Amino acid sequence: MLVVGLILLLIGIFAHISILTTIGIILLIVGAVFWILGSVGRPIGGRKYWY
Repeated sequence: MLVVGLILLLIGIFAHISILTTIGIILLIVGAVFWILGSVGRPIGGRKYWY
């Protein structure tokens, strides 16, 4: 999710498409939250690991 968010963010910035930039930022934030919660061992949505 982090990689997809970063790719969309970069495409949105370089192509001047604001919706892609917004979606990229949201995916980066959600991916970072999932990564942090997963690294501390907290289950997310009933799953201990997200792949």
